[in-house]
Amino acid sequence: MAKKYYTYLLLAALIFVLAACTSDSDVEVSDEEGNTEEPAAGGDLVASYATDVSSLDPAGQNDLPSDQRRNVIYEGLLYLNDDLEPEPRLAETYEQTDETTWEFHLREGVKFHDGTEFTAEAVKANIERIVDPAVASSRANIFEMIEEVNVIDDYTVEIITEYPFAALPNYLAHDAGGMVSTTVIDEDYQNAIDEAGLDMTLDEFYSLRENGGEAYEEAAEEAGSHTGAVVEQKPVGTGYMKFQSRSPGENVVVERFEDYWDTPAKLDTITFKVVAEDASRIAELETGQSHFIQGFDNAQWDRIENHPEMETHPVYNLSNEYIGMNTQEGPLEDKRVRQAIGHMVDKETIMDGIYYGIGRTMKGALQEEILGYNENLEDLQYDPERAKELLEEAGYGDGFDLTIMTNDSPERVDLAIYLQEELKEVGINLNIEQLEWGAYLEAVSNGEHDLFILGWPNPVGDPDQGIWPLFHSSMQGAGGNRTFFDSEEVDELLEQGRRELDDNKREAIYQEIDEILVEEQPAVFIRQAQSANAARTEVEGLYISHFNKPDFRNVTINEQ
Repeated sequence: MAKKYYTYLLLAALIFVLAACTSDSDVEVSDEEGNTEEPAAGGDLVASYATDVSSLDPAGQNDLPSDQRRNVIYEGLLYLNDDLEPEPRLAETYEQTDETTWEFHLREGVKFHDGTEFTAEAVKANIERIVDPAVASSRANIFEMIEEVNVIDDYTVEIITEYPFAALPNYLAHDAGGMVSTTVIDEDYQNAIDEAGLDMTLDEFYSLRENGGEAYEEAAEEAGSHTGAVVEQKPVGTGYMKFQSRSPGENVVVERFEDYWDTPAKLDTITFKVVAEDASRIAELETGQSHFIQGFDNAQWDRIENHPEMETHPVYNLSNEYIGMNTQEGPLEDKRVRQAIGHMVDKETIMDGIYYGIGRTMKGALQEEILGYNENLEDLQYDPERAKELLEEAGYGDGFDLTIMTNDSPERVDLAIYLQEELKEVGINLNIEQLEWGAYLEAVSNGEHDLFILGWPNPVGDPDQGIWPLFHSSMQGAGGNRTFFDSEEVDELLEQGRRELDDNKREAIYQEIDEILVEEQPAVFIRQAQSANAARTEVEGLYISHFNKPDFRNVTINEQ
């Protein structure tokens, strides 16, 4: 195996030269000299990322780089602690009063960055905005189960779901639940009305939305292309940092919010800088031009950990890397073919040879931190002889051609090459098609692939979000189900899992789903990712969540 894998790496190196692929890098540090001197408050921190923010609006693009910046500006009713349990943030307490009704009691004295007060009206305005068809948020599905938001008084809000939904508190902790100032929301809608040339007042627009129907659908369609513009220009939340400036492609700058309801941040400013090249980000960290960087190739861990002024900050993310198969196309329609491919994936070899041992191997769709994880799940083992038998049974003993799609991530390209070489042994000729990220997502969302390599994050820490988007038939395509998997049994179980309020029963439901997924093999789950973050040693008090989002509220820069 070692000799064969060496061949794979040589092939991978050749592809990297031809494709001019680059790597990624991230780190964090602690004082190796044991300095116990109290760090000075204040300072201007520079954090460098490989990609720019795509949106500063919580209802905007659903991508991690944007959330990592938005996370300091906005807050939601709840957040998830290290045990993935919902904790109060803007809500002080909450309770479920019946199967579909939840009541939230809000903190008093919380202000938005523009000085306006946070009240129950703001909660109602924000949730109704994100599910508004005029806004057309890519995150509307996060709150699709919410039927009503009712203001009981200034600091009490009631949320009613369409059906019992056990994970509502987790979903309210999602970044889509970040609260925007109602003043900015009103201004945004007014701007959309004006730009669309609608002959109505803001109150009339809201009244139409409340009543719904065809009249509002027409108004929403006309206003839709203009919503969000004001929120992008004025990202006003309640977070510990407030927006200062943005230079697209270069940086986003935020400053300490002095009137923050909790203890204000110690830093004066944070500059979220865009530095696309890995080598440049690491060089910035080495020279002190950046205090923190995020994203680096797994081969760089030793280099950073051995540097006296830098230290890695590894965090197991609630995300995974998987090989997906288009279950609606050609030979892959037969689960025996999919099982054969599953038997040709040696996860331990992949972990050691491609991921440098960074992360955890996975055998199902759920990480061990998530409800429903089954440590006794029997996964398909690496077994070329069994793979050949399955292909013979399916009528494909003479071999056939397939194509695997990937983007230009070096590790994903390596994984594609590995699979290409392995499948040759059982007569499958696997062609590799490498695409730019946007084109890649579009192609696999449209079903233009046989196999593909992708990751899936779980931003709410609940099994529903770890499996529903990937395998419920209603989510086929861009919704997340890019294997186009369609199983009545799995659909029914997923729907039961959403509605079941007893955690023990929910756990059993998701374990049963994972067993079915191993049998059906729409995807081979490879690895739970480990985030690559780094900071200089003078940075103290940094915390990074399971969702790979740095929290800078307690950070100081201890210059020596």
